Amino acid sequence: MSFKEVFINNTSNFFPNEPIANDEMEAYLGLINNKPSRSRAIVLRNNGIKRRFYALTKDGTPTHTNAQMASLAIRKLFDNKPEALKTIDLISCGTSSPDQMMPSHAVMVHGWLPETNAIEVVSPSGVCCAGMHAFKYAFLATKTGEVSQAVATGSERLAVSLRANNFEDEAQKLQALDGDPYIGFEKEFLRWMLSDGAAAFLISDKKNETGISLKVEWLEGFSYANELPPCMYMASDLEADGTLKSYKDYTPEELTEKSILTIKQDVKLLSQNIILYGGIGLKAALEKHGIKSHEVDYFLPHMSSAFFKDKIYNQLLENETGIPYEKWFVNLSEVGNVGSASVYFMVDELFHSGKLKVGDKILLLVPESSRFSYMYGLLTVC
Repeated sequence: MSFKEVFINNTSNFFPNEPIANDEMEAYLGLINNKPSRSRAIVLRNNGIKRRFYALTKDGTPTHTNAQMASLAIRKLFDNKPEALKTIDLISCGTSSPDQMMPSHAVMVHGWLPETNAIEVVSPSGVCCAGMHAFKYAFLATKTGEVSQAVATGSERLAVSLRANNFEDEAQKLQALDGDPYIGFEKEFLRWMLSDGAAAFLISDKKNETGISLKVEWLEGFSYANELPPCMYMASDLEADGTLKSYKDYTPEELTEKSILTIKQDVKLLSQNIILYGGIGLKAALEKHGIKSHEVDYFLPHMSSAFFKDKIYNQLLENETGIPYEKWFVNLSEVGNVGSASVYFMVDELFHSGKLKVGDKILLLVPESSRFSYMYGLLTVC
């Protein structure tokens, strides 16, 4: 069987509302028990994020759904021309924050695009890697000739779940027990890390006749869940034996009292493993495809926090896959950590930057801390 070459022919983004600066965050997310956060300044100082976007107003009113934002990014791929949407053969959508458990995220995105045909849609689950899994599905479907033109998206709507009202019951219970109304750092931490938005790739088996395209050379993934325990989780809680207890096994009262439906992260476990295993996976991916790190022109690592930048750099050096900082291209400080969409936003900004020239090689790295899985990819400008 002969395989087709696969290209990214366009990229797009959608950010809800106006950017929000660090000193505005609590105006949108609210004060838990009417008390300013004790950890906000520390987290923001380390993560390097200067602004982010929320799909809600200051009073907590939602302005967009996740699926709606993804659909608006897809429309932007086609310059908002409704008739062009009929050229799509496949829509593949990754997110860690779907608007509902059922129906799937991708069919809801498709529902916002009534001008399209009856086509295949797919919704890979996961966290940060979900966007790359969506990308890989579209890549493989195009490469095998199943489709000629596909769209892949990454999107998140997390701010609504970070609002203070989601933590109030737990904070009040803590205050009643010991006078301390502050929730644990594993929950508080992520309130100052995450952002909303959507981005999309237009994927085809033919490159653009004019302008640049990005040839997708390969996409690789590794999970280390066989070795490591859960680190970031939602709609569950960690038991003493290291297993996760599902939200289905809590009473309705416990769900609110313990804020089970919120996102939690074991920061210690994260810092011990996320960089080490990401470096192992990257070295394996490069060796599999016969690529040396010095051949890379642009390195796009998804980082949840600027805190990890030097640690990633040093780990790559230790693994003999070092990449100098002048080849790094990141936009975390300006768009925030948008989970599964973050790598899309980096590719999108670089694609439209005017910096790329034919032959440039772009290396993608996406870590997922939920149970330590990683995705990597190589693109060539053509």
